[in-house]
Amino acid sequence: MKIKPGTFTIIFLFACITAGAQIKMAPSFTEDFNDSVLRNFKYGSTGNKKEFKWKVGIPSNLDRRAKVLSFRIDPEDSAGAGRGPEIISNEYTGFGTYSARIKVPDVTRVQPNTGAVVGYFTYNMDSIEGLSEIDMEWLVADPHIIYIGTWTGLKGKLQRIGRTIDLANGKIYYTISKTGYDGIPTPLTGAQNRPETVTSIPGFDASAGFYTYGFDWYPDRLCWWIIRPKTGEKIILWDYTGSKLGIPTNRSKYRMNFWHTSNWAVETNPLALEKPLHPYELEVDWMKYMPVQPPGSPSAQAPASHPALPSASMP
Repeated sequence: MKIKPGTFTIIFLFACITAGAQIKMAPSFTEDFNDSVLRNFKYGSTGNKKEFKWKVGIPSNLDRRAKVLSFRIDPEDSAGAGRGPEIISNEYTGFGTYSARIKVPDVTRVQPNTGAVVGYFTYNMDSIEGLSEIDMEWLVADPHIIYIGTWTGLKGKLQRIGRTIDLANGKIYYTISKTGYDGIPTPLTGAQNRPETVTSIPGFDASAGFYTYGFDWYPDRLCWWIIRPKTGEKIILWDYTGSKLGIPTNRSKYRMNFWHTSNWAVETNPLALEKPLHPYELEVDWMKYMPVQPPGSPSAQAPASHPALPSASMP
């Protein structure tokens, strides 16, 4: 059969359009972890498949009124993101507000040099559009410190923007951009470095209790924040604007994980690379997602001036 010129191009374009139409984006949801099954997430781990690594719908050890998602790190798991317990959203997520109530593991008295990471984040690697990743992370050896930032770009050309904060003292260690994992950090200034100081939460310890954390994701703005428990005040950790550098624009998957790192030590303790000796526990009370339309789109509810998105301090 003779095929007319251009037929293959038409078939290819139709296949791409059809594939794109099949991508389902998540609506607003709250996963409260009250049940013994996940509604909006699936469990994933590339490490050992031991059952004790995760449970859902069990009473919190700290707040007996709450039922939680429990992650326990397996001392036999090797180092690497994804080796420990992880949950991944069933559907893709995009621009909007993300929030969660989290208590990270307390290891400082048992094994102060533990090398382990709690990750609350979005992640998706697309071969055409590149990486879409927004992070809030804690290195459990020092639960006073929060790492926030993004990774974007194609493999081999990854772009990082990041800020590291000691929230107990209101100290910003750095706010930088860099290319690749080993790139030279460049300090960010101006609108990319706001606020220039962060309100401290005296006595802040992410392992001592539950805190509500979140971030707002727009095409030209990213804002990370925490809710002060006693007052409900939203403390802005980083309101990144003024450049689209490092802001993901393609769809992602919403995730939480807990894993051993052997090459990333917390700012205050360069020895904190040890393999976990015990099944330390992470508790997550709930996770929430509220999508928004990009500012300027016909159906956008928020004006282009980007006011703060709705508070997500409650599930």
